[in-house]
Amino acid sequence: MSAENVTSEASKSGHAVGSSRVAPAPRPKARPLRGLGLLRALRTNPISAWTERHYEEAVVLRHTILGPICVISDPAAIKHVLVDNAQNYRKGVLQRRVLRPGLGNGLLTAEGVSWREQRRALAPVFIPRVIESFRPAMGEAAERLVARWRVLPEASEFDAAREMSHVTLEVLERTIFSDGLASEPATLARAVRQYLETLGRIHPFDALDLPDWVPRIGRTDNHEPLNIFAATIEAIIARRHDLLARGAAPPADLLTLLLKAAQEGELGPDEVKANIATFIAAGHETTANTLTWSLFLLSFDPSWREMLETEVDALLGSSARPWEAIDELVITKAVVEEALRLYPPAATITRQPIDTDIIAGHRVGPRTRIVISPWILHRHRRLWTNPERFDPSRFLPQARAGIGRFAYLPFGAGPRICIGASFALQEAIILLASITRHFRLDMTPGYAVRPVQRVTLRPEGGLPMILRRRR
Repeated sequence: MSAENVTSEASKSGHAVGSSRVAPAPRPKARPLRGLGLLRALRTNPISAWTERHYEEAVVLRHTILGPICVISDPAAIKHVLVDNAQNYRKGVLQRRVLRPGLGNGLLTAEGVSWREQRRALAPVFIPRVIESFRPAMGEAAERLVARWRVLPEASEFDAAREMSHVTLEVLERTIFSDGLASEPATLARAVRQYLETLGRIHPFDALDLPDWVPRIGRTDNHEPLNIFAATIEAIIARRHDLLARGAAPPADLLTLLLKAAQEGELGPDEVKANIATFIAAGHETTANTLTWSLFLLSFDPSWREMLETEVDALLGSSARPWEAIDELVITKAVVEEALRLYPPAATITRQPIDTDIIAGHRVGPRTRIVISPWILHRHRRLWTNPERFDPSRFLPQARAGIGRFAYLPFGAGPRICIGASFALQEAIILLASITRHFRLDMTPGYAVRPVQRVTLRPEGGLPMILRRRR
């Protein structure tokens, strides 16, 4: 069957198939949370704090215990904040306080001149030509995953979220850090998980913007993941210096660019380390979560899984490799993009105005917290038909053009759009096609999946699934 026929069959039946199942999500509140209730929700699961109004109105401006909060779901207003007047908005203080203990002053947290210099130094790794050159390495990591799973007994049960963390770290090892990560993927994946589950929780005092010298009562500062990050980073840098000392040519990877920028005085040693930490932690976590949610949604809707299997079988046959047919895997890409819609890795984007501004007729000042939530935006009832339904047909070529640029923000937008967006999407398509070609994963019976926000959006407690061979 040709790619065109596969797409045609999906487009005929996709909406009816996809509209039959509602993806798990916290039920919106009828009334806004106040005081301690709001602080508790931010601590346990921030996406549980949103109300019916947030999913129905373009702008919701409220005065809360945290100060004025303006939640924007109007595409034109979002464009104003993230693009047209981006120079007037800095990252929210709360976001920086949560991320900096583990990631330092890297690309994700830096502001102003420091951010611009870092972005410029790293950009050459993420141009289309270089990203495309990573396809075989991504495919090799996928083949290693398939080989590991093949030796498992039929109907083995494992945590798919943990497996996806391991394989995406292996991809980093083969592409971004060519000398290896100087640590076992399982060890690093566990450290990232611990960091997000402990230091990644929002403390009420951080939400209230209290000074750093005020003790964070009740916070369990788990230093083990931070120590693992630090030791791994030092080892990565030392390994590269040893390679260069032996007269070897430096690989064309991100680490080479970072060290070159440091040598030329564009980046300081701490900024080099911060960006290594950022790509180890945040870089692999985005794709791991995207794949985890994709596998869950396919088990959740077997009809779409069958269509994906049909596409993979038709295009890859018995010999072709996923990265060789990546541009034709339209259903695979649509599934990934729909998973990113329903479960965006970064569920919240926050900004604070530097000077007073007008957003969609609302006056906002420097104390106002501007919230652009992809979680809300992607489920907004004014912007999407049956937004809570799993329906990849939205992203098939004939429908994709109808999605507004600022109605779909899985990787942000504007100057601070995720630098690795194309890298992550390419990686997810290759890995998902490779898995689907050989295996079918089903949810463990009786397990209730609950999305929880811990910096990134992940299934609480992992994703236990049962592995079965297709061929």
